Amino acid sequence: MRKSVKSRAEAQFAAPQKKAKQALKEKEKARQEIAERVAKLRALRLAKEAADKEAAEAAEAEKALAKNKKTTRLPQAHRR
Repeated sequence: MRKSVKSRAEAQFAAPQKKAKQALKEKEKARQEIAERVAKLRALRLAKEAADKEAAEAAEAEKALAKNKKTTRLPQAHRR
């Protein structure tokens, strides 16, 4: 009879520990998922910013090139 009382007490003691361990695993899994999602979003944002910067630089270069073409032309009176 003593053994059953002891094993029952151990089972009662182990049950909350098991639940706490499971809850900790779930929390860690949720943290990991959030960290992965944040990393993915950060990578997407950085890629978009790099693409936007590249597009802006290309547009600026094109604008400067167009401006240079306009300024290098001689006025109509001087072309003859």
